[in-house]
Amino acid sequence: MLSTFLNHQWKDFWRSRNKAGSIAANILLGFFMLYFLVVAIGVGFWMAMIIGKAFPGQNVITVFNGFILYYFLFDLAVRTQMQELPTLSIIPYLHLNIPKKTIVNFLNIKSLFSFFNLLPLFIFIPFSIIKIGSTYGTITSLMYVLSVFSLIIFNNYLILYLKRKSINNFAYFISIIGVVVALAALDYYKIISVRSASNFIFVQITKYPFQALVFTLAAVLIFVLNSTYLRANLYTEELSTKDDKKASTDYAFLNRFGRVGELAALELKLILRHKRSRSSILMGFAFLAYGFIFYKDKMIANDEFGKMLFAAVFMTGISIISYGQFMFAWQSTHFDGLLVNKIDFKNFIKAKFLLFTISCTIITILASFYGFMSYKLLLLHLAAYLYNIGFATVIVLYFATLNYKRLDITKSASFNWQGVGATQWILGLPFILIPILIYVPFGIMNKPYYGLAAIGLFGLITLLMRNFWINLLVKKFEKQRYKIAEGFRE
Repeated sequence: MLSTFLNHQWKDFWRSRNKAGSIAANILLGFFMLYFLVVAIGVGFWMAMIIGKAFPGQNVITVFNGFILYYFLFDLAVRTQMQELPTLSIIPYLHLNIPKKTIVNFLNIKSLFSFFNLLPLFIFIPFSIIKIGSTYGTITSLMYVLSVFSLIIFNNYLILYLKRKSINNFAYFISIIGVVVALAALDYYKIISVRSASNFIFVQITKYPFQALVFTLAAVLIFVLNSTYLRANLYTEELSTKDDKKASTDYAFLNRFGRVGELAALELKLILRHKRSRSSILMGFAFLAYGFIFYKDKMIANDEFGKMLFAAVFMTGISIISYGQFMFAWQSTHFDGLLVNKIDFKNFIKAKFLLFTISCTIITILASFYGFMSYKLLLLHLAAYLYNIGFATVIVLYFATLNYKRLDITKSASFNWQGVGATQWILGLPFILIPILIYVPFGIMNKPYYGLAAIGLFGLITLLMRNFWINLLVKKFEKQRYKIAEGFRE
């Protein structure tokens, strides 16, 4: 039966209308994967030399031990955004004499053939066999390899379980991102050291190798938990249409905005109920850790806001650009219905602005923990926030009226190029360059705080002009709506 499923999926791929695009995308993706696998092989075999140069004077095995759990914590964060659920159109099989267990086994086995499961094998296993084996013996080396295998399987099925749970309860998905961000912050501020904890655990494995079976036990438990949940909820998404009215949720806080709030609530439901739109919003939470890469103590001390401005604008406005670049395309499947319904386009555009403002405000508030690094970052974020809700929203919505590419929002966002065109690439230029251009003259004159004030003032002025921008965008939308609708029908 497993081979039958594979045969059916193979035929489904070759008979699909967009197979040419899928083949091209898979070839391009294959080159990227091959490149990273070659790099991983190089890192794995020359790990000892790389660690020796990067951490001179430190024990190579101690450094390696410290990075094992660190890697898998980072792997967990990346998987939340990029690992897709293994799919199978199960409706044609439900009335047949096929046990649910067989379908679940197919989905579980299919999920193992993932790039995320291959990469750590090439990174960790060569070092475990060569260096650990020669230092601590064959048994310890094998237990290291078993630990890596177990951690891969644990991460794989944990993410699948949480993603499936988040279909019905969004809090499950937020929880894993919150845990990863919290651990990263605690490690950054040296409250808890992930590296020290990882080194301690693997030092114990060198002393008592069979303690590695704890990882294996954890992997088995999460596999069983995932399989049990999948068997119990095998066709939740596919057969949920009859419960659409029951599942409808009102967002009371939007009621105060009247008809605009109703339209915003409908779009919020669309976002939370579909994979691709939900992933684009979750990116905002994942990129909260972006500042740890760009914000350096030396830059903060020297008021070098120009070097940190990109990170601030991108981080506080990520939900605007990731969701807004496909603003009307999210509704491509029912766009014709929107045009013939009694909807005031002015309220329609206002609802988009309202959602942008709410999402940007939430992200900016969550990013306020950077204030513990320096109050200066709060000023930087405030300027970026005013720019984003004032002018960046206008840029994004204007470019959205030029996008005619249809989207399938039921598919995952990772490695999905559907709907991406020249408009999305051009959009990024004014979005990022305008605040930098405003700041540059003040940076040259060594007036960094004036530069931040100029960006914030520009954002505030454009925010106060919102009615002007709305009228402008409504005229543009009314002019382009039939072209947009025609493009969405293709």
